[in-house]
Amino acid sequence: MGVSAAVLAIDAGNSKTDVAVVGADGSVLATARGGGFQPPVVGVGPAVDALARTVERALAQAGVTGTGHVSACLANADLPVEEARLGEAVHARGWGRTTEVRNDTFAVLRAGVDEPRGVAVVCGAGINCVGMLPDGRTARFPAIGRLSGDWGGGGGLADEALWWAARAEDGRGEPTELAHALPAHFGLPSMYALIEALHLGRVAPGRRHELAPVLFAVSAAGDAVARAIVHRQADEVVAMATVALARLDLLGEEAPVVLGGSVLAARHPELDGRVAALMADRAPKAVLRVVTAPPVLGAALLGLDRTSAPEGAAARLRARYA
Repeated sequence: MGVSAAVLAIDAGNSKTDVAVVGADGSVLATARGGGFQPPVVGVGPAVDALARTVERALAQAGVTGTGHVSACLANADLPVEEARLGEAVHARGWGRTTEVRNDTFAVLRAGVDEPRGVAVVCGAGINCVGMLPDGRTARFPAIGRLSGDWGGGGGLADEALWWAARAEDGRGEPTELAHALPAHFGLPSMYALIEALHLGRVAPGRRHELAPVLFAVSAAGDAVARAIVHRQADEVVAMATVALARLDLLGEEAPVVLGGSVLAARHPELDGRVAALMADRAPKAVLRVVTAPPVLGAALLGLDRTSAPEGAAARLRARYA
């Protein structure tokens, strides 16, 4: 193949896909960006077809037709059976001699740690948590929404804020500024008007995520209902992290807990403060850090972990994404 392409790294989220072709020495030979990866919506075959267009652009740019190992961290690979099914579909494309598919939360974790050891909680559109150890053991949750016991994330926070605001307006619930702030965000006069607009599609359902920052602003201004929602989100983050640490026998030793996703990366002081306080009480040896590196770096590092990469390869790769 000319250039030694060791790893094809794929981070495929719901809204975008990043691909990197990585040399054996950790150098990045090519990158490409594409659209979202949503097999539950379009099916596994069409989803991998769309992924292929981005991958093949990166391979062509690198001047290779394949790599030694494919490290694919994919959204919607929530259950082991889904990872296996997607792994077969990706491997069949012939992009690498070996293929490993993981949930995309593992990419966030590996991007935020110096070795494959620790726990990550990702709170973006939804919420998920994974943990790993160098010996290959992992901790994870199904993370498919309320069905699997999950609560929160940007979508969940927006729905909770809407629920409390609707009940405040019609008198069934406690008064809250959310009843005014949420419809005002869309230029509407009342919660009734917002409910009607969402129900009839005049405000697209996909715009609900815009309400999470409104919730945090109302909470920061002192609203008790909004603050209780924010506190519950912190409680959920800490619950997932401490359970994962316990499963990996890391509660009693210093271990990184990586926080990622749009909600946690926004660094809301009230959310951050409560997460830090609860972690200090329940897992005092945990070392909290917010990951800023792109998840495709984590996918690439997971790939290098599977190869006999020379010393310094991981550092070279990290420097590329610094």
